[in-house]
Amino acid sequence: MEIERKFTIKKLPDNLESYPVHIIEQAYLNTDPVIRVRREDDTFYMTYKGHGMMAREEYNLPLNEDAYYHLLAKADGNTISKKRYLIPLEHPQFSPDGPRPPKDYSLTIELDVFEPPFAPLILAEVEFGSKIAAETFLPPDWFLEDVTYNASYHNSYLSMRKI
Repeated sequence: MEIERKFTIKKLPDNLESYPVHIIEQAYLNTDPVIRVRREDDTFYMTYKGHGMMAREEYNLPLNEDAYYHLLAKADGNTISKKRYLIPLEHPQFSPDGPRPPKDYSLTIELDVFEPPFAPLILAEVEFGSKIAAETFLPPDWFLEDVTYNASYHNSYLSMRKI
């Protein structure tokens, strides 16, 4: 089960280049249900995602490079390219009715900086271990709008957008 929230941001972190980064290319064979192929650095896989906005089933299957490019050629719509920065969020905050994590608890912000034609789009995603944690999460100050339930910010939607 993938449980995540998605946000636009006010500004990029000052030290962005100090964080680990992945180069991602992905395309969609289908958007309902979502069937995606992805290259992340030198790793290739196909993903199935069930229905839902914040929480949904997700299955990843490994591919080799040849299979990835074979399926990529069959994809519909736009291929999405982005850099994904992995930013630790130590001591995340939750509303009072939320979970009480241990003092050393941390999450990871996946900051996606999209390449053209979707630049200057930048989205921050945070994955959680439970729905209650996701629902009660208090985002850091540099996050702007919660777009978790706005389908136009889903990569599968972007893949079908006319550009």
